[in-house]
Amino acid sequence: MIESILNFIVQIRDIFNHHILFSLAGLLLVGYAFGKIAEKFHLPAITGFIIAGFVLGKSCTQIVHPHMEKYLTSVTEIALGIIALTIGSEFSIQKLKRLGWKIMLVTFFEQMFAFIFVSVGLLLLRVPLVNALLFGAISSATAPATTVVIVRTLRVRGEFVDYLYGVVALDDAGCILLFSLVFALVSVLVGAGTSSQVGMMIGKGFLSIIYALLVGLVGGIILHAITIKQPHSNELMILSFGMIFLTTAVAISLHLSPLLSNMMVGTVIINLSRRNERIIRAFEPMTPPLYAAFFAIAGTELETGMLTNITVLITGFAYIIFRGMGKYLGASLSCMIVRAPEKVRKFLGLCLLPQAGVAIGLVLFLETTPIFSSLPPDVAESMTMLTNVVLFSVFINEIVGPPLSKIGLVKGVLK
Repeated sequence: MIESILNFIVQIRDIFNHHILFSLAGLLLVGYAFGKIAEKFHLPAITGFIIAGFVLGKSCTQIVHPHMEKYLTSVTEIALGIIALTIGSEFSIQKLKRLGWKIMLVTFFEQMFAFIFVSVGLLLLRVPLVNALLFGAISSATAPATTVVIVRTLRVRGEFVDYLYGVVALDDAGCILLFSLVFALVSVLVGAGTSSQVGMMIGKGFLSIIYALLVGLVGGIILHAITIKQPHSNELMILSFGMIFLTTAVAISLHLSPLLSNMMVGTVIINLSRRNERIIRAFEPMTPPLYAAFFAIAGTELETGMLTNITVLITGFAYIIFRGMGKYLGASLSCMIVRAPEKVRKFLGLCLLPQAGVAIGLVLFLETTPIFSSLPPDVAESMTMLTNVVLFSVFINEIVGPPLSKIGLVKGVLK
């Protein structure tokens, strides 16, 4: 009887799961149910969305067909565009004058502490120098999407949120710069490049950030120009979505960071006119299903195959622990130096533990870069191990990170 029911379910799945709307329907409906269950256990709904995506994804029931990945990517890009614009809108001139240098110092410390703790810690565990340095650079990235959604859910404001938004916004640019520097050095160490290429790689990292910001600058000016006299909220939403789509498409097509570009759009519009806060509010009715789909889609990418490799497990847990220590201690020490409020000093580090998109993007870059295509077999194998360890850490951080972020926010803002 049970076997017949299971066979019937499989047949239904195979009929419908090739259509993107079936996949999105499953992600939203099951994600909603799991989100409610997570809240019953005092966990953020994000955790439930991610678990729902995992259950529906390629590692479990495959109700979301693996071929849907390329189509669902567009939903992810839209959600990230709105998230980035929201973060950028927090960078008003008034806040920058008050907190700008403090946020930059805190970001530098928490990133460098994570880099040093992970690199040195893994070296002590006899991880090869090249891998340890790359692990350290990737560890500096955070997950701005988690931050924005939890802040929006809790409906909190204040100095703690100002620090948090500022740090996660700068983390993306800082991580790209640090990774460019380390990647250039590593290329020389493995013999895939010459010392003369180090400066070129670092310069390329700087230029990619500048170009991404320029795309956002132009996008922000255009968005301001076409919406400033627009009185109707529905038409404001249409124009705003159109510009986010355009900015994201241009950035991706030019191999730039759409996160940085859309953050710049948010920064530009909020500083050109406070009236542009209407743009941020215009997105609010659309964000709940987008964010739910975003985190559920992230869950479909999680794979259980890596959990059977002991080396991946040991290295992965070490990476997670060293990164967490570096982020927390770096944030706490720097907050003490800049004389941030006590709650910021105690709890900001907890909100920096989630890690997802940027980290995955960097390991995918390593897999596809031409510089490493001709590496010796042993070095190439170690690069594959690096990819698996980072994906494993993302698996754990996507489940554990949101609850810790929620704890940090609740204690830092509400208590």
